[in-house]
Amino acid sequence: MERPRIGAPRMGSMRGTFDFGPLTLRWTEWGPLTGRPVVCVHGLTRNGRDFDALAMALAEQGRRVICPDVPGRGISDWLPSGALYAVPTYVAALTPLLVELGEYDWVGTSMGGLIGMGLCAVPGVAMRRMVLNDIGPFVPVAALERIRDYLRIFPEFDSLAAVEAQLRKVHAPFGPLSDAEWAHLARHSARVMAGGKFVLHYDPAIVEPMAGPLADVELWPLWELCAKRPVLVLRGESSDLLLPETASRMGQAAQVTVETIPGCGHAPALMDRSQVGLVLRFLEG
Repeated sequence: MERPRIGAPRMGSMRGTFDFGPLTLRWTEWGPLTGRPVVCVHGLTRNGRDFDALAMALAEQGRRVICPDVPGRGISDWLPSGALYAVPTYVAALTPLLVELGEYDWVGTSMGGLIGMGLCAVPGVAMRRMVLNDIGPFVPVAALERIRDYLRIFPEFDSLAAVEAQLRKVHAPFGPLSDAEWAHLARHSARVMAGGKFVLHYDPAIVEPMAGPLADVELWPLWELCAKRPVLVLRGESSDLLLPETASRMGQAAQVTVETIPGCGHAPALMDRSQVGLVLRFLEG
């Protein structure tokens, strides 16, 4: 059967009112509207355009792929208070969209995986299969402190090239990417200020929930709910966020498959053909 031709992505949005006030969630969408939905959700400082390569591959298989910008990132609204930047808020913001979609598959990188895990406890949200990209139910405090330390610095850049240089340094654990892939990430990771300077495309207040003393994150009871469905766990071989012993324990569940991605830390970029292939084959099941 001939594969469908994939054109430019569509842009979608949904306006809702929540306990914290009104919010517009926006996303990039690929593939036919009639396709079985896949929702791809990014990491802490990233945005939905990180998934363009994966989304196009899924769309070629006839899947409808929705890549939201989590509130405070990219083209979605910022939240009224930095204290609101937490997984329960993101779960609330995404739930109306997911209810409208019906049954869907989930791909979550880092924070996106934590959001997916949180959704497993929400009644009426019909997640079929889940990919957790370098995240699990235990997150060591040392990794959280590393993330907090770089979030506290919110630099300005004179050019998009300078943005790209910063991303190559901070996100080197994404793995070996081509010049075109780094340029793609830079283009969608920056916004221009009134004075012409570039800054990263997220609300600097996302660091506020990490301002106090940090501790290990333990979510094993929640993991039991997640593992009731097929789960693919991807772990960067040098990741400091998803430790080998955590991934091994996750893999003991009957419906869970763990794959280690060589040459990556936190987190594999899901742009490499082999990484994309792992996700495609799992979601075909």
